[in-house]
Formats: sequence, structure tokens, C-alpha cells
Amino acid sequence: MTLHLNIEPLHDWMPCGTKPCIIAGPCSAETEEQVIDTAKKLVKIPMVKVLRAGLWKPRTRPGAFEGVGDKGLKWLQRVQAETGLKVTTEVANPVHVEKAMKAGIDILWLGARTVVNPFSVQEISEALKGVDIPIMIKNPLNPDLTTWMGALERISKVGIRKLVAIHRGFSFYQHSPFRNDPMWEIPIELKRLFPELPVIVDPSHICGTRDLLLSVSQRAIDLEMTGLMIEVHNRPKEALTDRQQQITPEHLTSLLSKLIIREPIGSDEFQNLLEELRSEIDKIDQQLIDILARRMTIVEEIGKYKKANKITILQLKRWNQIFSERIHTGQELGLSKEFIMKLLEAVHEESIQKQIDVMNKKD
Repeated sequence: MTLHLNIEPLHDWMPCGTKPCIIAGPCSAETEEQVIDTAKKLVKIPMVKVLRAGLWKPRTRPGAFEGVGDKGLKWLQRVQAETGLKVTTEVANPVHVEKAMKAGIDILWLGARTVVNPFSVQEISEALKGVDIPIMIKNPLNPDLTTWMGALERISKVGIRKLVAIHRGFSFYQHSPFRNDPMWEIPIELKRLFPELPVIVDPSHICGTRDLLLSVSQRAIDLEMTGLMIEVHNRPKEALTDRQQQITPEHLTSLLSKLIIREPIGSDEFQNLLEELRSEIDKIDQQLIDILARRMTIVEEIGKYKKANKITILQLKRWNQIFSERIHTGQELGLSKEFIMKLLEAVHEESIQKQIDVMNKKD
């Protein structure tokens, strides 16, 4: 099924100012003083036009700080009145939506735990029928592009045209330096499918620590993401939630000053040279595909030979030998171990499937 999103251009409704679009504020609204003080410091940073703050914060386990709830809405109204910043908060059910809209919250977002559940997204969608309010949708906890797209589609189908995707990384069982692995290939594929969809990166939740914020933020900008959502607290060491990843407004100013903003298109001379290099890549890609096709033809022949002699498909000793030798060869040629492993695993998976098809084919 083809997914179509009827999206209103971001610059028509999001007060981004200069690119990139920056959304900043505390993970959780904790006190009125904390929210107002943070906002008054953020409004002095020209790139910041939207303050974020969580009001309803159900945690993984009960007993931890779960947000101030409804009373925080008045604090966000004060931010609007006293600073001129737009405000945004997370909603997880229709009741949150109703209360936030009644309070005049400018932008709503759906969190990762909500997006993973289509029933919850559908209920929120129904609550949004007939309104014209910007909605930002975080990726689900698991690396599932289809689920992310499904949430976008459900919100779009009720008439919401001011849509933004937020990339906050994915839970992953393998060891990673990140709290949530960025898996950049997933938001890149989302951008490829829907080039009109703004994608804002949440480096705070990707990193889980302040130390990695600059490098992840720079990567996001280099990949032409629309902007950043960064957790900023006036006293991060005292924060009641996610204190390790929150930074001060002063730290944010420093981080933004260090970002290198690159242009997507260069001079005519640059573009001409780029096209020549891309043409070379196109030729090499065609050669790669031809080589892989020839390899699979040989794989099928091996499958027929195994079938005739009643030999199992998986030959573990042979596979381990290939795996070790190819990784060594690739590293000598300057390719990373991780890249060679992914390539070999993909080729091996396709080879196994080819031989399964041969085994199951009736003579």
C-alpha cells in the first residue's frame, strides 16, 4: 500500500528562524520556577523558537517521578506569555490531547512508547479530528520503519497536515555507546520515501549522556535532518528525570556555536565534479550487481549438486572460513569489519534462500 502524507511546508507554521530548527527544554516540567527560568534563558538563544517540557511522564516502573501533570499547563502558558516561545509537550491518550488543546499548547508530540501501539495512536488520532495543530511523532522503541510510518499515516488520515517525525534512536540488544542506537539508515529511508516530511533528531535520547551530544548533533545536520530537539534544564544535576543527558542553556549555546552548517548544493564546478564521481559510482554499482547475480547462479548450481547427493544446505565449516577470510581481506583494503560482516550476512542469507528454493523445487 502506498502511503501519502499531505504535509504543509514546515516554514509556513514552525517558527524555526535560521536553519536548523531547534527545540529545547527540560525532559520534565518539575517546578514553575524551573520551567520559567529555563525558558527565559533559552529565549536569549536566537535559534531556539520552541520550548519542550514533559508534563505526563509514566515511567517504566511506578514509584519514580511521573510528571506534574495538569498543573504544568499553566506554567507553559506563562512561557508563551512572558517569552513568546512556542511550547510543546507529549500526549499519550485522548485526555492529554483535550487538556493540552484547551490550554492552547502550540505543538503536541507522541512518544516512542505510544507510537509502538497502533491502538493508542488511533485513539489519539480520533481526538485530533477537525483540529489544526502541529503533531510531532517519535519513532517507536524498536527499529521498525513500518510502525513509524503507520503512526504518521493514522495522524495524517484525520486531516493533520502539520506533521514532523522525530528520530530519537532505537532500543537494541547489541552493545552500543548510545542509550538508543541511532541506526541512521532508518530515518534516511523515511526521508527518501517522504522527502516533504521534516525529520527532527533528538540527540539527547540517542546519546543518554552529554559527552556525545555534539557529535550526534553534527551527524544529524550533515545528513540534512531538519533540526534538533535537545533536553535543556536550568540545573541538570538536580533534574528528576534523565539528568545525565540534559544540559544547561549555556552549554546549548556553546554546542550550537560549534555546529558546522553545510549547504546541500554547491557551486556549478562542484556539482559538475560531483556528477562525474557519481557516474563512476553508478558504473561500479552495476558491476557489483552483475557479480552478485553471477555468484547466485553458482550458488544455485551448488544447491542442485547438494540436492542430488542429499547434502545439507548449511556447511558451517565452509561458512566460518569464508567469514574469517573475507573480513581479513576487506580490512586490508580499508573496509570496516562491521561493513564486511553486514555484507557477508546479507549475501549468505540470500544464498541460503536460493538453495532452499532449489531443495523444495520438484524435479
